[in-house]
Amino acid sequence: MSESLDRLVRQAHDTHVVVIGGGVSGLVAARECAKVGLRVTVLEATDVLGGVVRSAEVGGMTLDVGAESFATRGGIVRELLDELGLAGEVVSPNPAGAWVAGVPGVGAAPLPKGGVLGIPDNPFAPDVRRVIGWPGAWRAYLDRLRPPLTIGHTHSLGKLVGSRLGSRVLDRLVAPVTSGVYSARPDDIDVDLAAPGLNAALTRVGSLTGAVAELRASRPATRPADAPASDVPVATGAGKAPAPGGAVQGIVGGMSRLVDRLVEVLDEAGVELRRGVAAEKLERTSDGWAVVTSVDEKPLAARAVLVALPEGPARELLAPVVKGLELGDPIAPVVEVVTLVVNAPVLDAAPRGTGVLTVPGSHVAKAMTHSSAKWDWVRDAAEPGVHVVRVSFGAQGEEPATAALDDDAAADLARTEAAAMLGVELPASALIDSHRVRYVQSQPAATIGRAAATSAARTAVRAVDGLGVTGAWVSGTGLAQVIPDARDEADRVRSAALWRS
Repeated sequence: MSESLDRLVRQAHDTHVVVIGGGVSGLVAARECAKVGLRVTVLEATDVLGGVVRSAEVGGMTLDVGAESFATRGGIVRELLDELGLAGEVVSPNPAGAWVAGVPGVGAAPLPKGGVLGIPDNPFAPDVRRVIGWPGAWRAYLDRLRPPLTIGHTHSLGKLVGSRLGSRVLDRLVAPVTSGVYSARPDDIDVDLAAPGLNAALTRVGSLTGAVAELRASRPATRPADAPASDVPVATGAGKAPAPGGAVQGIVGGMSRLVDRLVEVLDEAGVELRRGVAAEKLERTSDGWAVVTSVDEKPLAARAVLVALPEGPARELLAPVVKGLELGDPIAPVVEVVTLVVNAPVLDAAPRGTGVLTVPGSHVAKAMTHSSAKWDWVRDAAEPGVHVVRVSFGAQGEEPATAALDDDAAADLARTEAAAMLGVELPASALIDSHRVRYVQSQPAATIGRAAATSAARTAVRAVDGLGVTGAWVSGTGLAQVIPDARDEADRVRSAALWRS
């Protein structure tokens, strides 16, 4: 080894980076820093690494109780899985699709597979008309008769759909998707971020349904750019079925295997993973930073700090050292997911596809995933007649209906809601086991004004030497956005730390 190379290796090893937060973003960032020989410490306040990507033993099976899939767009997640030796374990879900429940006068029906964000390209298509009825179809048809001069650039998805297609399309098709996928109301979703090109196509074509048809013809139907890659608030809103057309995959045995492999790789690289250690304060030093923790007598000295926490804790930790960051901290949606293992042969036929979204206000649960119908590996892990369903409660501005209940009562409510959404009998005696988890979901990047707020926060952090920030609240929800963001921010932080050295 040459003298200069030897010096660089020693310099890298002497450069300490502390990553605060042991979710996927923190683990990926730590791996990137360790790749170049930096000394890395990861602090995780809880006893569990992986954030919302986690599993639990329920009914004798190891099941996802957090993120259960990832968006395939861009191949980003698949690339990481290949690097970690998990390529052979990747699987696709049952393509049967989801249903929508709580439709007035209808009850439940398959969610139309076409369209964008629930907006149909043909309101008279049988699967669309089944949900919105003839009155809704004719009202939506008026969209094509409106003069082009009335078309403007509308940011609010709810206002755009309501004005052009009417309340039935908005309430019965679009609202279930935005509530289930984003945990947000249609009025709060920015069209240009959730469905890039839709406004421009509307101006060209002259109708919203025509714009949807043009977008679908120009590219394959994909999950909205900011939609969680699964039915959890990562990515990915918990317990919900994915948006129609969303291309997702999973891992045999659960997404937590990704976390397990990342941990193994970090251990092999000599990264110090400290569970149950919270970062309480950051202090500037002459040579970088001091991280005050909940357990150490002396602060940890670091050349650089990369914060990979949820938005609230991240802002609280960074605000004293980053000017203006304490401002504009929104209230994030709180979601509770109840996973049920039930003895219910009546579900063998998957009566309502792989999951159900609900019309807002029709159920206390916003969505449900029939996991053993969606994933072959879950079905194969269960005994004959035994099924796994995940029920999600809570959305933007709405406290989960399970919030004040104990675990048994929450499981009972989830069972009754699942029965109603699936249209079957699920008596109390059918329940084998349950698991309940609570998440604070990141604000969707597609909400109006959100991009500007997160951009301002990131700019403020980057203006402070030796600091970085990553995670779903700045990158957008879903592993397909979290992973590349963590890599890029880690590269920026490690490069600056080594250059400063």
